[in-house]
Amino acid sequence: MTQDWNPALYRRYEDERTRPAAELLARVGLEAPQRVIDLGCGPGNSTELLARRYPAAQVIGLDHSPAMLEAARERLPGLAFLQADLAQWSSPEPVDLLFANAVLQWLPGHQALLPHLLAQLAPGGVLALQMPDNLEEASHRLMRETAALPPYVAHIGPAAARRERLLGAAAYYDLLAPEAEVDLWRTHYYHRMDDAAAIVDWVRATGLRPFLDALPDASLRAQFLADYQARLETAYPARRDGSRLLGFPRLFIVARRRG
Repeated sequence: MTQDWNPALYRRYEDERTRPAAELLARVGLEAPQRVIDLGCGPGNSTELLARRYPAAQVIGLDHSPAMLEAARERLPGLAFLQADLAQWSSPEPVDLLFANAVLQWLPGHQALLPHLLAQLAPGGVLALQMPDNLEEASHRLMRETAALPPYVAHIGPAAARRERLLGAAAYYDLLAPEAEVDLWRTHYYHRMDDAAAIVDWVRATGLRPFLDALPDASLRAQFLADYQARLETAYPARRDGSRLLGFPRLFIVARRRG
């Protein structure tokens, strides 16, 4: 059974998760947008950045998770937060800025989705997004390796393929450039983690969820986490100060609609 997102677990590494949003926002280039929408707002950390940057704008957060929306409303009671399926969402009126921090990687069909989002913009409006590009990192390869073990493979099945691989920078450029001025870049972060258990905590809030959701009981989930953590111990050896470095590449795109 699919569990709702856990805002408290997500916020455990809020500084690290918000840094890419701040770096994305710094490249947006809009001076005074009137309507700003935070797609996949989560607990409101990225929405707060947008509200501070554009205090005169109407800023709205969208998410499909009731738990995340509740946390966002508690954090920012003066803003509007709405539940929405981003795969089906359309704006009732043109938007000046669509901001998507680490959410679109969960949605399939980017060849149709990104042009659809671009079409929601007013002329001169911006689609700004960043997506984890980490499916080949050890953190995620080892999820799939662990899922293939006999205790889990019968249950997990297609959950491991829930996230599609990104199209690649050149493909996204070709997709958006006919209708927009496109700026894109890729950053490889290295996050200092106390130990392998901390890496497990990080990914439990995001990438590990579909694997754990597919397992039928708590004991099997605990066994999966133990097997996965044992693999992480080897893949992320302790550095000289005892910490581990979690490599985390992300792809950034800022597309300004022509018109």
